[in-house]
Amino acid sequence: MNKSMLIGSVLGAVAVTAGGAYATYSLVGGPSYAEVVAVKPIKETVKTPRQECRDVTVTKRKPIKDDNRIVGTAVGAVVGGLLGNQVGGGNGKKVATVAGAVGGGYAGNKTQEHLQQNNTYTTTERRCNTEYDISEKVAGYDVSYELDGKVRTVRMDEDPGRRLQLDDQGRVILSQVVR
Repeated sequence: MNKSMLIGSVLGAVAVTAGGAYATYSLVGGPSYAEVVAVKPIKETVKTPRQECRDVTVTKRKPIKDDNRIVGTAVGAVVGGLLGNQVGGGNGKKVATVAGAVGGGYAGNKTQEHLQQNNTYTTTERRCNTEYDISEKVAGYDVSYELDGKVRTVRMDEDPGRRLQLDDQGRVILSQVVR
């Protein structure tokens, strides 16, 4: 056998084997794909809490030491009684003293109440509120693909790219993303 014939026979065998492999691959099928026609990101709103604090000036009432205003009532009664005692004579003087004591006691009570309500001090307090930062994140993708002349949609975690791989029964393999 000459050299040319041997080379020709080898090349012919290689061509026949390659052609047979391609035909078998086409018939049996390698991986098949569905063409992606649209990808729509699905977004969700995320609210992230944070503390917003500021210092504010606050006016507060000082603690009351004499809730019943006994000191004001007593001082007012004594002063009112002394003033009432200066009026009139005899039984009129006694009535004026009692009336002055009662009126002075009432006036002293009210005066102390007014002073206690206006007895305030100013301080600074830290006040905090919860504020929310709002952002969006992609939660997934609605992927429309064409298979057997029909457009179908599937939700996926990732953008699949141009095509989706199919299994041997023609169903989309969702766990594999083909770029």
